[in-house]
Parts: sequence; C-alpha cells; structure tokens
Amino acid sequence: MKAQTALAGLVSVAALFPEASAEVVVIRNPSVEQAAAEALAVPLAALKRSAPEAPNGYVPTHVDCPSDRPTIREASSLSNNETEWLYVRRNNTVSAMKTLLGRMNITGLDTNSYIDNAAKNVSALPNIAIAGSGGGYRAMLNYAGAVAAFDNRTTNSTGAGQLGGLLQSATYLAGLSGGSWLVGSLFMNNFTSVESILSQDTSASKSGDTWQFEQTILDGPEESGLSILNTAEYLKDIYDTVQDKNSAGYETTITDYWGRALSYQLINASMGGPSYTFSSIADADNFLAGDTPMPILVSDGRARGQLVVNGNATIYEFNPWELGTFDPTTFAFAPIRYLGSNFSDGVVVQGDMQCVRGFDNAGYIMGTSSSLFNEAFLQVNGSTGLINEAITAILANIGQDNDDIANYPNPFFGYNNATSRIADTDQLTLVDGGEDGQNIPLHPLIQPERNVDVIFAIDSSADTTDVNGAPNWPNGTSLVATYERTFLGIANGTSFPAVPDQQTFVNLGLNNRPTFFGCNSSNTTSMTPLIVYLPNAPYAYHSNVSTFDLQYNDTERNYIIENGYDVVTMGNSTLDSEWPTCVGCAILSRSLERTNTQVPDVCNQCFQRYCWDGTVNSTANTYVPAYKLPQNDVLAFKSGGLKGAVPSLAFAVSAVTAVLMVM
Repeated sequence: MKAQTALAGLVSVAALFPEASAEVVVIRNPSVEQAAAEALAVPLAALKRSAPEAPNGYVPTHVDCPSDRPTIREASSLSNNETEWLYVRRNNTVSAMKTLLGRMNITGLDTNSYIDNAAKNVSALPNIAIAGSGGGYRAMLNYAGAVAAFDNRTTNSTGAGQLGGLLQSATYLAGLSGGSWLVGSLFMNNFTSVESILSQDTSASKSGDTWQFEQTILDGPEESGLSILNTAEYLKDIYDTVQDKNSAGYETTITDYWGRALSYQLINASMGGPSYTFSSIADADNFLAGDTPMPILVSDGRARGQLVVNGNATIYEFNPWELGTFDPTTFAFAPIRYLGSNFSDGVVVQGDMQCVRGFDNAGYIMGTSSSLFNEAFLQVNGSTGLINEAITAILANIGQDNDDIANYPNPFFGYNNATSRIADTDQLTLVDGGEDGQNIPLHPLIQPERNVDVIFAIDSSADTTDVNGAPNWPNGTSLVATYERTFLGIANGTSFPAVPDQQTFVNLGLNNRPTFFGCNSSNTTSMTPLIVYLPNAPYAYHSNVSTFDLQYNDTERNYIIENGYDVVTMGNSTLDSEWPTCVGCAILSRSLERTNTQVPDVCNQCFQRYCWDGTVNSTANTYVPAYKLPQNDVLAFKSGGLKGAVPSLAFAVSAVTAVLMVM
C-alpha cells in the first residue's frame, strides 16, 4: 500500500465518488451530520461520462458521409458552431462573473449592476481566456493548480483571498503540450475538477484512476484494473492498436505510440479509452449547455525534413469542431470529426461516398500537441523488443529528423492553392506547439474574431538554465516570441502588447510574480487583450523539475499542483491581500474602456502596482529564486487553498466504512 500523500484528504465527499450525478447536491464545508448524509447519498447516483464515439476503437474507419457532406471552410470568420455556442456560453458566464467580482472588493464600482448592464449588450461583457503553457508534467501539474484555484468547485476556492469562479467565468481554456494534457484530461473525463481527479487516491484501489505517475509512461499502469497486468502487456496493447491503424492504411509515427500511452494516464477508461474522440466534446451535455469553457489545443506545422521551427511556422488549433488555422499560410479549417476523409479542393472527393470517423482520437491529439515528448519512447530498452522494433522501423521509414511528427491525411489538399504552404502535399505533419518558441497557446486567443479581453497566461516554461542560475524556470521567452511574431507577414491582423527582453523579465522580477501587459490600450489596437502573466515560481515548492522527467510520486505531484495554486493566488493572497481586487480590475479593464466607465481608484492603484511600466534592464544577471512562502507552510501545507476539507473528508470516509460493515 502506498503511503498517504500530503494532499490525500484535500477533497469534498462528492469528489470521492466520480460516479455522482448533478442531481446530488454536495455541501461545501459540511457539518458532521451533513458529511455523513453526503457519504451515504453520493455513491447512489451515476455521472454521464464523455462519449467514446469512434466506431472501431483506435482504428479510423469508413462510414457513410452525413447528408451535409463535410467541407473545408475559409478562416475569415469563426465557425457557425462556435458562434452559436458562444451565445449560450457568454450568457452563462454572467452569474459566475457577478459572484466572482462581487467578492473582489472593487470599491467605487457596483459590479453587480455593471455586469447586469453589460449582459444586455454582450459586446460589453468581459471576455476571459485562460492559457497554460507546455513543459511536460511540470506544465500539466502547475496548470492543474491554477485551474483548481480558478474553479469554484474546489474546496475553499471562494473564500477570502481566493479566485474560485474565474474558470466558470471564462470563455476559452487553451493548452499546449503539457498544458494540453491538463485540458484534454479534464474534458475527456466529463470536465471534472482537478480536486475530483486527485480524490481518486483515497479509494481502496487505484485501479483505473487517472494521473498516476509513479510508474513512468514507459512502464504503464501499476494496477490491473485496466486489464493490464504488466509492462509487457501494456506495451503490447499500445503496439497492437497502432499496428491496427497502420494496417488500415494510415501512416503511423511515434506520436501514435505516445498518444496511446498518454491516454492511459489521462483518460479514466479501460485500456486508455481508444474510442474516445476529441470531437465528442461537442456532443457532451455540459458543453452543449454552455456550462464549460471551450477547449483549444495548439500544434505547429512542420514539413518533412525541416529541422527548425521558427516564428513563421503555421500554428494550428484543435477545438471541439475543427482543426485549422487563421494563418495565411493555410487559412482554413476542417471538421475535426471527419479527419482522415479523402478531402481535395475543400470537399470529400466526388464519387467517394464514405467519410472517415475516429481519426481524431483524443490521446493522439494530445500527443500531437506534445509531440516533442514522444522521443521518450526512444528510451525503451531491449527487454521490450516488440515496441522497440516498431519504433526502429518507423525511424527507418521517415528519417531520424522526423521522429517527432504527427501525421494527418491533409484535409487542406488542393485548398487555397495560391497561398497555402501545404496545398500540394497529401500529408499534414504537425509537431509540439512550443517548438516555435511560443510555449503559451496565445495565438488562438489573440485572433480578432474572438474578441478576447483578458488572457490569464500560466507559464511553466523551462527557459532558464543552470549556466546562469537555476534551471527550468520561465523568463518571458514565450511572450517575446508571440510579440515578435505580430511584426511578421504571417501575423494576419493579430496584435499583442509590448513586452521587454528576457533579461529584463529576470532583472525586474517580472518572471517571478504576476505582471500585466497591455494596460495602456492606447499603445495597442482595439482588439489587443490584456495579458495577466502568471509565471511559475517557488511559492510552496521548487517545481522546476525537468521537462523530460517522466515519473512522479503522489507527494511530488501534489506539491507541484499546490505550488501552481499558490502561483495564481499569490499564496492565497498572503503576499498581497488586494490581489483578488487586482484580478477583478484586470477582468474589467477592456470592458470599462468600451463602456466609457470611469476606472475605480483601486484599479488604478492595482495597475500601477502590476502593469509593466516600460522599464528595460538588459544587464546580464543570474536567476536563483527563493521560496516566497515561509518554510513551515511549504513543509506542513497549512496555508489554506486546497487543504481545508480534511476533517469533513475523514469523517465521511469513516461513515461510508461503517455503513458497509453493517450491510
């Protein structure tokens, strides 16, 4: 039995039972009597999971095309699907936004009345996006802590100094590489909460639980509940499913193996959920009802034989309806549900009455966004000969320089021939979304068509090195790359706030605390969002683990998540009691300008404190950050946030045990 971890008791009773339905109301911070009642009631209901919609597991399969045959559309606007969904979602954010802003003590502004009035004209309503960077498990777990802090379902997240409800107020939730694992995992598990996923550790058996990283992705699940008995069987299952796809006529790469392995860790379904598709999100009841933000994952285009991905690379997004890009180098979107179909000139080839379903496997898409990390499979040793031979064969076929691509039958073949880079190739090859230096998925969120007001950018990048101090901390490189790209021809009307060079980030401490960029909108276009930059720093834990660390025990996993929680809350506002107020001011900033509303004095004070003022200091210097919170908080985990539900949880577990003993 594994030792109980530092956060083993951090969750509410509802989180103990992922089968609970929305019809069972779970009380936050219950009394002893309420906790006992919850413990008896919650297991009795069942929760509708995301749908495994692929017709033949991992193998893309020909099916009859729908009557409205799939087509490629030009990227001159948002899709009809997104436009219609936005109407529902934006209205659904009003209540959460009022509650959130009402707690933030923005003196001088009646936020309830303001949001009520803004809701009458949706263009006045703040439009919020959240973006989590790449960086392997470090990025996934740091982002998980941030999302937990923003989620009003997290225990104590709506108390003093907290930001719970920001997630419910957001329109978009974007992820790249390791950040895409967090976004994909939440949505593939019915948009569950981070807290609920962690609560699975308290069950008697961890069979089938997600986010178990004590065994590396090369070894597979520890328990047998997923019908996997050992590493050899796990690797054989991955090998067999990928080979089945290959035998069906689809060219496979290491990303297929990588995506299948990720699924075992991120999707709580038997055998890693080979039938779970990314397009199934669009059919989920909670998404259709506008009860969740819209997920967006990001990847870069890279031609075969190309060794370097630069700022001119085409940036592709995956959303529940489409794969595509606003970049002029492709400027098109394809229906994600029918990826793999025989598209040419924007339509499924005439005479081909069948379309393909199942190519948009959720693990494969998460693997595509993180295809830098599939090189981990090159570490397999001689004892796993079957998959080792398969990888060797792949490398022999596509060349050593292309071992990290994801391969898609090109849906944009023959489309936009005059301007497209890929119109004449039958394969679309994609790689890790951070290979162009833009390690935070900001590109989809700065598109003018989306009208985003504020982006909460969680940066878990590994920019610093041990040559100049401590390694694996961010230094603003991603923001610099996104800013510089707006001056290239590929920018296509996007705008981004000015940011300083990386050394200035370090010297001014901008990479060590929250910073706002774009506060003075007169220096930008009307469509430039305010960036709330939230860089990873050692608040409660030195979370600067290597991007390529593949193994984490539960304690380390939970400490990184807790540190991410502290990053976005500034240690539950212990470092600045007015931090929630300043977050509220950032949310409202662009909206206040559009409505010609006077900015409250408290907001002006916040902007003076957190906005980059244009100062530059490029002097070479080292970066060795110290803990931001007292060591007793780091070691004892007493600083609020996720930990408050321990007594109630312990009682609830005891109550369940007592009931079972008398049954």
